[in-house]
Amino acid sequence: MKQFFKFVFASMLGFFLSSLIIILVVVVLIVGIVAAASSEKHVEVEENSILHINFSSTIPERTPNNPLAGLGFLGIDGEKAMGLNDILAGIKRAKTDHNIKGIFLDESYMLSGQATTEEIRNALLDFKKSGKFIIAYSEVYTQGFYYLASVADRVYINPKGIFEFRGFSTEITFLKGALDKLGIEAQVIKVGTYKSAVEPYILTKMSDANRLQVNSYLGSLYDHFLSGISQQRRINKDSLFAIANNLKIQFPEDALHYKLVDGLKYRDEVLNELRERTNLGSKADLHNVELADYSGSTDKADKKESKDHIAVIYASGEITGGDGDDNTIGSDRISESLRKARLDDKVKAVVLRVNSPGGSSLASDVIWREVYLTKKVKPIIVSMGDLAASGGYYIACAADSIIAEPNTITGSIGIFAILPNMQKLFNDKLGITFDGVKTGKFADLGDISHPLSPEERAILQNQVNRGYDEFTKAVANGRHKTQAYINSIGQGRVWTGTQAIQIGLVDRLGNINDAIKSAAKKAGIKSYELETYPEQKGLFSKLGNNFSEQMRIHAVKSELGDNYIYYQQLKSLSTMMRTPQMRLPYDVVIH
Repeated sequence: MKQFFKFVFASMLGFFLSSLIIILVVVVLIVGIVAAASSEKHVEVEENSILHINFSSTIPERTPNNPLAGLGFLGIDGEKAMGLNDILAGIKRAKTDHNIKGIFLDESYMLSGQATTEEIRNALLDFKKSGKFIIAYSEVYTQGFYYLASVADRVYINPKGIFEFRGFSTEITFLKGALDKLGIEAQVIKVGTYKSAVEPYILTKMSDANRLQVNSYLGSLYDHFLSGISQQRRINKDSLFAIANNLKIQFPEDALHYKLVDGLKYRDEVLNELRERTNLGSKADLHNVELADYSGSTDKADKKESKDHIAVIYASGEITGGDGDDNTIGSDRISESLRKARLDDKVKAVVLRVNSPGGSSLASDVIWREVYLTKKVKPIIVSMGDLAASGGYYIACAADSIIAEPNTITGSIGIFAILPNMQKLFNDKLGITFDGVKTGKFADLGDISHPLSPEERAILQNQVNRGYDEFTKAVANGRHKTQAYINSIGQGRVWTGTQAIQIGLVDRLGNINDAIKSAAKKAGIKSYELETYPEQKGLFSKLGNNFSEQMRIHAVKSELGDNYIYYQQLKSLSTMMRTPQMRLPYDVVIH
């Protein structure tokens, strides 16, 4: 009888907890939906207001369509991210809003790529043409945030703050030693002297070719970084190089001495200056409006209605087969968007916004085909974000023209495949052996329980060679170059946007708005309405298809912390086994 009551109690407790979770989900959904609805209302901006800008999370291309963002509910999108599209729109709108007197650029870490920072920086420079002020303040200036803040009229740092100005560095994590200990051999098939995506799995340090290309593109990025600061702070670029190279800025007063900041102030002192600039009393509350609220508010005057449309298609993330989501480029989803835009008579031109390190060669080719077909019937312009490399460049090369930022990472024209050989792991480490029967000599080609034979390796190498030949041929046709020339600048080599112009992979420097203007000009239209593709995934889609995956990722990230990147690298081996890859050499993280 005691056992019976134990089971009854356990069942009741399980039912109660399940019901409680369901109630919580419903409540959070209602709160999220209400919050989403309220965010669409017009935000009243008082006279003498300041637009407050603070970047505390990564910046995606588009603001996610998720009312639960920021709530951290069950691990779903704990961070509330604001998209680059809304950031640029908000700054542009503030330029002509007579109630906005200036911008307060508050402490930010700029966790996104350099091209994203470049677009925001250029938007701020355009804002300054209105004659309105920008004040920047931080307790900690990372190099990324200082590059952004250097456009401000006045740059302040906390008297006890931290100012980073030491030059750029990037680091690659090599996993060969760990794989050796586990008894795993990464069998590599590749084309491209510089196609170094495979190096972390087969080497313990950078190859000479990879070191050459990293030095080249890192130097290009750094030169642009110093040039931008030099122009705005009116300090000689060589002097800036020497200041960083010798680490002359170790304390806030050093930054003031070398004129990289305009003053050492506490936050209350900066807020008092903002009150003075907006003609408020010393005790009055600042009329602050947050950029997220300002950009998200609806304003009919901002809406353009026209019979002619320009489609902006966002292709962000790793390139994969299937549908993908808002953070990955699914070949089915992006291809469908390109077809819709191509067949829609209202759409007069297309802008393909690419921010991708590449991925599956097959999925990349599927998207390339749709770009190629679109170009035949209407103008298509590519705008490159932080990354448009390897497969990301392949899907762009058939467009009418390509526009990139100076610090976009692009190129990486190459292809590779990795097939793990886990025989030693299974046999020697785990004591597992395999035996079987096959009806064909190559029936078990690709099996990870034994190494590739020379004949099998030759077959896979031939497939990769063919993929590289098709890649260089597509680029040559799209860029009106010879295939031999594309091969000479290809070989997997990575270039910056500035370098890519010099070798003919990119047509000109500019941002997404420049690409839109270029598309309109090529289509011969002056008035147009923007139409964005693909449709963003909604809340219920997130709770349905991706809920368990997001929960799992959230749990792993929480447990591993900064070590999550190593887990990702190992996990990516399984992805690379399925199909040859057009992928950036590694995750480019610049410190």
